[in-house]
Amino acid sequence: MRSKLFTPFWLPIWFFVATIFGGTLLLHMDASRNPGVPAISWLDAMFTSTSAVCVTGLAVVDTGTYFSPLGQALLLGLIQLGALGVMTYTSLVFILLGRRVSLTDRLAVGKALLHDPSFRLGRFLAHVVLGTLGIELAGAFLLHLFDSRGFPLWSAVFHSVSAFCNAGFSLHADSLMQWRTHWGINLAFMALITLGGLGFFVLYDCTSTLKKRVRGISVQGLPARLTWHSRIVLSTSLVLVLGGALVIFVAEEAGGLRIGTWDQAMLVSLFQSVTCRTAGFNTVEIGHMTNVSLLFMIALMFIGGSPGSCAGGIKTTTARVIWGFFVSQFKGGDQVRIGRFALERGALSRAVTLVVLASVLVCASTLLLNISEGGDVPHDMARGMFLETLFEVMSAFGTVGLTTGMTPSLTAPGRIVVMVLMMVGRLGPIWLLSALAGWQVKPHYSIPEKDLPLG
Repeated sequence: MRSKLFTPFWLPIWFFVATIFGGTLLLHMDASRNPGVPAISWLDAMFTSTSAVCVTGLAVVDTGTYFSPLGQALLLGLIQLGALGVMTYTSLVFILLGRRVSLTDRLAVGKALLHDPSFRLGRFLAHVVLGTLGIELAGAFLLHLFDSRGFPLWSAVFHSVSAFCNAGFSLHADSLMQWRTHWGINLAFMALITLGGLGFFVLYDCTSTLKKRVRGISVQGLPARLTWHSRIVLSTSLVLVLGGALVIFVAEEAGGLRIGTWDQAMLVSLFQSVTCRTAGFNTVEIGHMTNVSLLFMIALMFIGGSPGSCAGGIKTTTARVIWGFFVSQFKGGDQVRIGRFALERGALSRAVTLVVLASVLVCASTLLLNISEGGDVPHDMARGMFLETLFEVMSAFGTVGLTTGMTPSLTAPGRIVVMVLMMVGRLGPIWLLSALAGWQVKPHYSIPEKDLPLG
């Protein structure tokens, strides 16, 4: 029993749970809140801690006015821990202490970050930590440079870390709405969010490939190029961002949400397309957007970021695999081809399992939230509530943090549902399924098979 609860796949779950409980205790301290504000309840402290560790950004209190500088610093620490992953930090500590990371732990970390069990863990983790700090410092410098009054040093650091970690926590009550037409601030945030959502391996691969090309290093006589995984992530992310921006732009312009000139409206649409997949910042009131935009944003939140990144969702690679599967079915092919290679059947099976599991989880959570937040309200008095509930559920599962305004008014059961969703969304349904696989016993026999008409 004990050995099954402490397998490599279960350890991150326990570390995340321990970090959340530790954050709850720290955020509940009187020193963590500003003088004059009422004490936060234990449930709200746990909700905030879960949202920070799971880098979601859903908040039941205003971060900037409720938490003291100490509370904000604690919140930022939880965000940073959650983004890099508690297991990543733990493995790094093992290396720094000269302890040996077991082969099973090394394989587990490899599958989560690099999809390559043979990589050098110590050097890669050092690159992850140093690269993360470097990007966050550069982002803070740009934010402070573009608007030193709106982003003084502490605010610039807080928002830069929150953006790169795809957390979405802001010290401003209206998030970034007052900068919705500021090109510098928008581009800085979009760059930080995008880099944080691409995945550590993609960033490592891009910098490594760039260095090789600058130095003229060739591979088998050919110029260095990105891996197949990186090319899929970058191309899929680009299509989702540009496609989402176009849909939101058309929907909002047709719906009457006029935001300055056409180029400013396009900037707002582009920002919302970038942030709704992973980050949770907003430059317009989400509750005032059209249903078309909200539905498309729900789809983008469901996909989320990329494997090994700070983002949640089913991930861009999964979405690309499912699309490749549909294309192959229409063409009558036996293989799922993505670029120059065909996908392994085992990978396709995992992708389908992930989508089905995530869909079931989202549907069940939407049902539970509809019951807890208005199960006794007639339909004619709760128009629009289903879309708001589905948006809240998808935001929690994708660890996005956007809301139509429902989060602060959630009931206690509703907050528990959202907390579980944030936890599952951060770890990933496949990771939890793998953890539970250690409890399964594979039968040593098979029963007769028969065909069944479908469709």
